[in-house]
Amino acid sequence: MPAIRTWLKNPLAVFTANDLDARGGLVVEGGVIVEMLPLGQQPTQPCDHVFDAREHVLLPGLINTHHHFYQTLTRAWGPVVNQPLFPWLKTLYPVWARLTPEKLALASKVALTELLLSGCTTAADHHYLFPQGLEDAIDVQVESVRELGMRAMLTRGSMTLGEADGGLPPQQTVQQGQVILDDSVRLIDTYHERGDGAQIQIALAPCSPFSVTTEIMAESAALAEKHDVRLHTHLAETLDEEDFCLQRFGLRTVDYLDSVGWLGPRTWLAHGIHFNSEEITRLGQAGSGVCHCPSSNMRLASGICPTLDLLAAGAPIGLGVDGSASNDASNMMLEAKQALYLQRLRYGAKKITPELALGWATKGSAQLLGRHDIGELAVGKQADLALFKLDELRFSGSHDPISALLLCGADRADRVMIGGKWRVIDGQVEGLDLKELIADHRQAAAELIRG
Repeated sequence: MPAIRTWLKNPLAVFTANDLDARGGLVVEGGVIVEMLPLGQQPTQPCDHVFDAREHVLLPGLINTHHHFYQTLTRAWGPVVNQPLFPWLKTLYPVWARLTPEKLALASKVALTELLLSGCTTAADHHYLFPQGLEDAIDVQVESVRELGMRAMLTRGSMTLGEADGGLPPQQTVQQGQVILDDSVRLIDTYHERGDGAQIQIALAPCSPFSVTTEIMAESAALAEKHDVRLHTHLAETLDEEDFCLQRFGLRTVDYLDSVGWLGPRTWLAHGIHFNSEEITRLGQAGSGVCHCPSSNMRLASGICPTLDLLAAGAPIGLGVDGSASNDASNMMLEAKQALYLQRLRYGAKKITPELALGWATKGSAQLLGRHDIGELAVGKQADLALFKLDELRFSGSHDPISALLLCGADRADRVMIGGKWRVIDGQVEGLDLKELIADHRQAAAELIRG
């Protein structure tokens, strides 16, 4: 049967992430955008459905490029509220080591639901905890993504450098290198989808220089090249990390990255705060991208990512919410607002605009994940859309709808479409019992802390 044609007609405002004109709306057919209409223009063919978008601001679906879904179980936990990264990790690792498949499933579903309600349609998760009984963690996450109908880049993380070997994580959370590599191949073969419209993709993601050996970094890079998948890790988040690399490897973070074969266009890095000018140039020349995580960087007092310097050097920039134990939310619109404000502290108000921040949350983030089919509104792109209303008290008196999303603090989408299908309608996730999910998740969080 023929594909259904839907016209999202005459939105209040449109952000396309590419300066194309879609003030008359757009037409969706077969899960993709088939027409972009200037104001006053009609679709070239009759449409089966017309959605009146005159009260909605229309955006590409937001893309989150760094998260730790499991951390929704340890939000705002008193013992770590006021700690910087290394003590924060050391205190939380023993708690996270008690994760079970059931608790991970709930944590992932909560993170994805929260992201979806904020207008996010694609999420990258960095999962690196595989204690006994949680060896199939990524498989658990795949099911959660499919249940909510979102897209995801699920990264097979790893930790091999435990406390006994001079690393940060406890021994019960680390794995042997061959176990990690074998499971990485299994996950790629089982789940990784290629091409436009992919729902599940796999990347390889050793956790950080202070939790994995040099060998697993180098072997992961070789495996990623062999199977043509992307690479991800934390890098240059804190000065403690810089000191660790100098003491253990005799190298600064970017030199270390280069030494293990990671400098290249398939790599994207979380945080990227403490780079010098020469390192920024090298990252740009290599085409390695950086995911800016402003809320987490402010919460842990880690520093401010040099976004415009990286962009000028040629390094792509995207956004991520980071884990929900250091944010403590999974909301991409709020993350874009934080990026706007934090980057203005570094570069000034004139250079950091709402459009720039939204561009990082959409097209920039898509670039980090190596995707060309999402992150912007254009003919041929996936129909991943986020629609926001400005009818709440916080927006009263606002004049520029695009700016109002960030400046007035939009935090919940009214409608979200993924691949041409509505996943959020009237601010509610289709088919989800939110009260039941919250109750189950709260119980799991309490059990995890109690041990």
